[in-house]
Amino acid sequence: MGKLFGRRKGYSDEEYDEEEYEDELLEEDEEEDFEEDEIEETDEEDEEDDAEAEQEDERRAYRRRRRIRNQVISYLVILVFLAVVVAGGVTVGVKISASMQEKKQAEVLALQQAEEESLEAQEMVIDTPETISGEQEEEEDDLGKLVDTLISEMPVEDKVAGLFVVTPEAITGVSTAIQAGNGTQEALNQYAVGGLIYFDQNISDKEQITEMLSNTTAMSKYPIFLAVDEEGGSVSRVANSGIDVIQVGDMAEIGAAGDMTQAYEAGVTIGAYLTEIGFNVDFAPVADVVPEDGSSVLEDRSFGSDAQTVSDMVANMVEGIEGTGVSSCLKHFPGIGSASEDTHDGRVETTKTLEEMRQTDFLPFQAGIEAGADFVMVSHITASAVDEDGVPSSLSEVIMTDILRDELGFEGVIITDALNMTAITDYYTSEEAAVKAIEAGADMLLMPEDFDAAYEGLLAAVQAGEISEERIDESLRRIYRIKCAGKLD
Repeated sequence: MGKLFGRRKGYSDEEYDEEEYEDELLEEDEEEDFEEDEIEETDEEDEEDDAEAEQEDERRAYRRRRRIRNQVISYLVILVFLAVVVAGGVTVGVKISASMQEKKQAEVLALQQAEEESLEAQEMVIDTPETISGEQEEEEDDLGKLVDTLISEMPVEDKVAGLFVVTPEAITGVSTAIQAGNGTQEALNQYAVGGLIYFDQNISDKEQITEMLSNTTAMSKYPIFLAVDEEGGSVSRVANSGIDVIQVGDMAEIGAAGDMTQAYEAGVTIGAYLTEIGFNVDFAPVADVVPEDGSSVLEDRSFGSDAQTVSDMVANMVEGIEGTGVSSCLKHFPGIGSASEDTHDGRVETTKTLEEMRQTDFLPFQAGIEAGADFVMVSHITASAVDEDGVPSSLSEVIMTDILRDELGFEGVIITDALNMTAITDYYTSEEAAVKAIEAGADMLLMPEDFDAAYEGLLAAVQAGEISEERIDESLRRIYRIKCAGKLD
């Protein structure tokens, strides 16, 4: 094109070639300049790329630092939150612990206060009976109402007869009673005695005595005591009669063994077979303390010479007997263990003072009373150092009322020992003995020498006002509380 169109008019070929050559040189220079410019531009672009890369690196570093910072902040927030939670938990735990501690301290203080109040109450009511619960009070009230109802319906003749415990021969007139038939029915209709006592001669075999007791219960117009002397050992009317029952040894053997459970088991064993046969009163256990040398009228009937051991044995045997539904009877108050003579044969006296009796003789009786004995039998021993009147204990107001009833707190039935012993019959008629015993505080009279005379004499004293009917009712309430205790239903 330069050759065709670029040649200007008037130029020669040399001039044109020179010019063309110059143009080529110029173009080459321009190309070089362009290449240089391109290189410069490339360098600039490289520089710009490097700058951008550096900026990108900076941005990345910044974002990384920001991410790390945010993570640190997050961790710090979490740590602060956990710290707050832990602190709160500790605070709550401390508060709960403090609250529990305060509650525990309050309970301890309340308990201490209750114990102090209890001790103060005990100090204020020394020697007074325990307060019974509302349920017990209601039951006692029901029993009292039942007893009062029974007594209120009795004629005075039956009330007086109800204070006697006699042999079946005493009311029937037969020489030996071995059955309860028409004669027993007629006798019980005439004399509504409180109880009957049976001996060896009344027992032939188990079937016979069981039927006799069952018939007697059915014939009596009032609940009746059916009693026997079943101490174990030598004095065991049932076990020694030939009836097949578990034999219980002498109390001296049990006492010597020193095992309280043996006394309890003896009571359970005796009470169990007596219940099966039909007896409801056992004149046992013997609560007397004998001298260490063994010189006693009781021989092997006592648990021993140590008052505490005898007390423990007596309490356990009482619990065993009473637990079978049979009433037990502590004997022979105020204690005949030291006596070497027998009241069956005449007057017997003890020289012990009241304080000496308190230290030894009274302890087993107190233990038996606390164990729940229903009866206490009072002996005919004369305690001149205790009762200046010098009368047998069974006729002594000091012994029965002042000591046994008031001092020892016995609320059950006080029964005399057999009033046909010569310690009584040599000095008093049957009428006198019966009246004096009731006046002194006895509730029941055991086996007077002449039952008819004793009954008529006591009835006459009540009818004449020498003994009030209220006094008779007082004893009958004690008697019928025992008789009716299982009849509330």
